[in-house]
Amino acid sequence: MQNLIKRIIGVGVIVLLIVLAFKYCDFKKDDDSSMDYNTNLIQQQILNVGKLVVTEGHFSEVVTYKNQQKYFMDMVSFEKKALVVVNANVTVAYDLHQMKYDIDEKNKTITILNIPKEEITINPDIKFYDVEQSKLNPFTGDDYNKINKSVKANLAKKIEKSTLKTNAQNRLISELSKILIMTNSMGWKLQYNGKTIESETELTQDLKL
Repeated sequence: MQNLIKRIIGVGVIVLLIVLAFKYCDFKKDDDSSMDYNTNLIQQQILNVGKLVVTEGHFSEVVTYKNQQKYFMDMVSFEKKALVVVNANVTVAYDLHQMKYDIDEKNKTITILNIPKEEITINPDIKFYDVEQSKLNPFTGDDYNKINKSVKANLAKKIEKSTLKTNAQNRLISELSKILIMTNSMGWKLQYNGKTIESETELTQDLKL
Protein backbone atom coordinates (compact mmCIF):
# COMPACT_ATOMS: atom_id res chain seq x y z
CA MET A 1 0.00 0.00 0.00
CA GLN A 2 2.80 2.37 0.89
CA ASN A 3 4.52 1.61 -2.40
CA LEU A 4 1.32 2.46 -4.28
CA ILE A 5 1.01 5.75 -2.42
CA LYS A 6 4.65 6.56 -3.19
CA ARG A 7 4.09 5.79 -6.85
CA ILE A 8 1.00 8.02 -6.95
CA ILE A 9 2.89 10.85 -5.24
CA GLY A 10 5.83 10.34 -7.64
CA VAL A 11 3.56 10.46 -10.67
CA GLY A 12 1.85 13.54 -9.24
CA VAL A 13 5.19 15.29 -8.77
CA ILE A 14 6.22 14.45 -12.35
CA VAL A 15 2.90 15.73 -13.70
CA LEU A 16 3.27 18.90 -11.64
CA LEU A 17 6.80 19.45 -12.96
CA ILE A 18 5.62 18.94 -16.53
CA VAL A 19 2.77 21.44 -16.02
CA LEU A 20 5.18 23.97 -14.50
CA ALA A 21 7.59 23.45 -17.38
CA PHE A 22 4.86 24.17 -19.92
CA LYS A 23 3.76 27.22 -17.92
CA TYR A 24 7.35 28.50 -17.92
CA CYS A 25 7.67 27.94 -21.66
CA ASP A 26 4.41 29.80 -22.26
CA PHE A 27 5.65 32.63 -20.05
CA LYS A 28 8.92 32.88 -21.96
CA LYS A 29 7.04 32.83 -25.24
CA ASP A 30 4.75 35.65 -24.09
CA ASP A 31 7.75 37.60 -22.83
CA ASP A 32 9.57 37.27 -26.17
CA SER A 33 6.42 38.22 -28.00
CA SER A 34 6.06 41.33 -25.85
CA MET A 35 9.68 42.25 -26.52
CA ASP A 36 9.19 41.86 -30.26
CA TYR A 37 6.05 43.95 -30.04
CA ASN A 38 7.86 46.73 -28.16
CA THR A 39 10.78 46.68 -30.60
CA ASN A 40 8.45 46.87 -33.59
CA LEU A 41 6.62 49.81 -32.02
CA ILE A 42 9.90 51.64 -31.45
CA GLN A 43 11.17 50.98 -34.96
CA GLN A 44 7.87 52.22 -36.42
CA GLN A 45 7.99 55.38 -34.32
CA ILE A 46 11.55 56.10 -35.44
CA LEU A 47 10.47 55.56 -39.04
CA ASN A 48 7.65 58.05 -38.50
CA VAL A 49 10.14 60.59 -37.12
CA GLY A 50 12.63 59.79 -39.89
CA LYS A 51 11.55 62.42 -42.38
CA LEU A 52 12.77 65.64 -43.89
CA VAL A 53 12.28 68.53 -41.43
CA VAL A 54 12.23 71.74 -43.45
CA THR A 55 12.04 75.34 -42.24
CA GLU A 56 11.61 78.07 -44.84
CA GLY A 57 12.48 81.75 -44.81
CA HIS A 58 12.53 84.71 -47.20
CA PHE A 59 15.21 87.37 -47.44
CA SER A 60 15.56 90.50 -49.54
CA GLU A 61 18.39 92.90 -50.18
CA VAL A 62 19.40 95.65 -52.57
CA VAL A 63 23.03 96.13 -53.58
CA THR A 64 24.89 98.28 -56.06
CA TYR A 65 27.45 96.56 -58.22
CA LYS A 66 30.29 98.63 -59.70
CA ASN A 67 33.32 97.79 -61.77
CA GLN A 68 35.90 99.92 -63.53
CA GLN A 69 38.30 99.13 -66.35
CA LYS A 70 41.21 101.57 -66.61
CA TYR A 71 43.44 102.21 -69.61
CA PHE A 72 46.43 104.39 -70.56
CA MET A 73 48.10 104.32 -67.15
CA ASP A 74 44.74 104.73 -65.42
CA MET A 75 44.09 108.01 -67.18
CA VAL A 76 40.96 106.68 -68.88
CA SER A 77 38.39 104.47 -67.16
CA PHE A 78 35.16 102.85 -68.22
CA GLU A 79 32.69 102.07 -65.47
CA LYS A 80 29.81 99.66 -65.40
CA LYS A 81 27.28 99.48 -62.63
CA ALA A 82 23.85 98.17 -61.83
CA LEU A 83 21.29 98.17 -59.05
CA VAL A 84 20.81 94.57 -57.97
CA VAL A 85 17.57 93.55 -56.24
CA VAL A 86 17.62 90.14 -54.57
CA ASN A 87 14.70 88.11 -53.30
CA ALA A 88 15.75 84.74 -51.92
CA ASN A 89 13.92 81.73 -50.61
CA VAL A 90 16.00 79.88 -48.04
CA THR A 91 15.42 76.47 -46.51
CA VAL A 92 17.10 74.83 -43.52
CA ALA A 93 16.50 71.09 -43.52
CA TYR A 94 17.38 68.08 -41.39
CA ASP A 95 17.09 64.76 -43.21
CA LEU A 96 16.23 62.40 -40.36
CA HIS A 97 16.26 59.47 -42.77
CA GLN A 98 20.03 59.69 -42.27
CA MET A 99 19.83 59.53 -38.46
CA LYS A 100 21.79 56.58 -37.05
CA TYR A 101 20.61 54.77 -33.93
CA ASP A 102 20.92 51.49 -32.05
CA ILE A 103 18.15 49.50 -30.31
CA ASP A 104 19.29 47.44 -27.31
CA GLU A 105 16.39 45.07 -26.55
CA LYS A 106 18.08 43.47 -23.55
CA ASN A 107 18.65 46.76 -21.70
CA LYS A 108 15.60 48.47 -23.21
CA THR A 109 17.69 51.34 -24.52
CA ILE A 110 17.65 53.40 -27.70
CA THR A 111 20.94 55.14 -28.44
CA ILE A 112 21.06 57.95 -30.99
CA LEU A 113 24.46 57.56 -32.64
CA ASN A 114 24.39 60.41 -35.13
CA ILE A 115 22.09 63.26 -36.11
CA PRO A 116 22.63 64.72 -39.60
CA LYS A 117 23.77 68.31 -39.88
CA GLU A 118 21.45 70.91 -41.30
CA GLU A 119 21.36 71.47 -45.03
CA ILE A 120 20.98 75.14 -46.02
CA THR A 121 19.68 75.86 -49.51
CA ILE A 122 19.64 79.41 -50.93
CA ASN A 123 17.63 80.11 -54.08
CA PRO A 124 18.09 83.78 -54.99
CA ASP A 125 16.05 85.60 -57.62
CA ILE A 126 18.37 88.36 -58.88
CA LYS A 127 17.14 91.25 -60.99
CA PHE A 128 19.17 94.11 -62.44
CA TYR A 129 18.03 97.71 -62.72
CA ASP A 130 19.63 100.93 -63.95
CA VAL A 131 22.33 99.03 -65.81
CA GLU A 132 25.13 101.24 -67.13
CA GLN A 133 27.94 99.81 -69.24
CA SER A 134 30.13 100.57 -72.22
CA LYS A 135 31.43 98.60 -75.15
CA LEU A 136 34.89 98.62 -73.59
CA ASN A 137 33.55 97.39 -70.26
CA PRO A 138 30.33 95.42 -70.77
CA PHE A 139 28.66 93.05 -68.31
CA THR A 140 29.93 89.51 -68.74
CA GLY A 141 29.30 86.11 -67.27
CA ASP A 142 32.14 86.72 -64.84
CA ASP A 143 30.29 89.74 -63.44
CA TYR A 144 27.14 87.72 -62.89
CA ASN A 145 29.11 84.98 -61.17
CA LYS A 146 30.74 87.52 -58.85
CA ILE A 147 27.36 89.08 -58.06
CA ASN A 148 25.77 85.68 -57.39
CA LYS A 149 28.66 84.64 -55.12
CA SER A 150 28.53 87.94 -53.22
CA VAL A 151 24.75 87.75 -52.84
CA LYS A 152 24.90 84.21 -51.39
CA ALA A 153 27.70 85.21 -48.99
CA ASN A 154 25.65 88.17 -47.72
CA LEU A 155 22.56 86.00 -47.40
CA ALA A 156 24.52 83.40 -45.43
CA LYS A 157 25.49 86.12 -42.93
CA LYS A 158 21.86 87.21 -42.66
CA ILE A 159 20.76 83.64 -42.04
CA GLU A 160 23.27 83.28 -39.20
CA LYS A 161 21.92 86.43 -37.56
CA SER A 162 18.27 85.47 -38.09
CA THR A 163 16.08 83.02 -36.14
CA LEU A 164 15.75 80.66 -39.11
CA LYS A 165 18.35 78.14 -37.93
CA THR A 166 17.03 78.29 -34.37
CA ASN A 167 13.50 77.66 -35.60
CA ALA A 168 14.75 74.69 -37.61
CA GLN A 169 16.54 73.28 -34.56
CA ASN A 170 13.38 73.69 -32.48
CA ARG A 171 11.44 71.69 -35.06
CA LEU A 172 14.15 69.03 -34.97
CA ILE A 173 13.92 68.84 -31.17
CA SER A 174 10.14 68.53 -31.45
CA GLU A 175 10.48 65.53 -33.78
CA LEU A 176 13.10 63.80 -31.64
CA SER A 177 10.97 64.40 -28.54
CA LYS A 178 8.42 61.98 -29.97
CA ILE A 179 10.99 59.22 -29.51
CA LEU A 180 11.67 60.40 -25.95
CA ILE A 181 7.95 60.39 -25.07
CA MET A 182 7.55 56.89 -26.48
CA THR A 183 10.56 55.44 -24.66
CA ASN A 184 9.43 56.96 -21.35
CA SER A 185 5.92 55.58 -21.77
CA MET A 186 7.25 52.07 -22.50
CA GLY A 187 9.81 51.99 -19.72
CA TRP A 188 12.77 52.26 -22.11
CA LYS A 189 15.69 54.73 -22.01
CA LEU A 190 16.91 57.17 -24.64
CA GLN A 191 20.64 57.89 -24.76
CA TYR A 192 22.72 60.34 -26.72
CA ASN A 193 26.35 61.35 -26.41
CA GLY A 194 26.89 59.00 -23.47
CA LYS A 195 23.99 60.41 -21.45
CA THR A 196 20.51 59.22 -20.64
CA ILE A 197 17.99 61.81 -21.86
CA GLU A 198 15.04 62.20 -19.49
CA SER A 199 13.43 65.44 -20.63
CA GLU A 200 13.08 67.69 -23.67
CA THR A 201 15.25 70.26 -21.89
CA GLU A 202 18.08 67.75 -21.60
CA LEU A 203 17.54 66.80 -25.23
CA THR A 204 17.97 70.44 -26.24
CA GLN A 205 21.07 70.91 -24.09
CA ASP A 206 22.84 67.70 -25.07
CA LEU A 207 22.29 67.81 -28.81
CA LYS A 208 25.37 69.12 -30.58
CA LEU A 209 24.01 70.55 -33.84
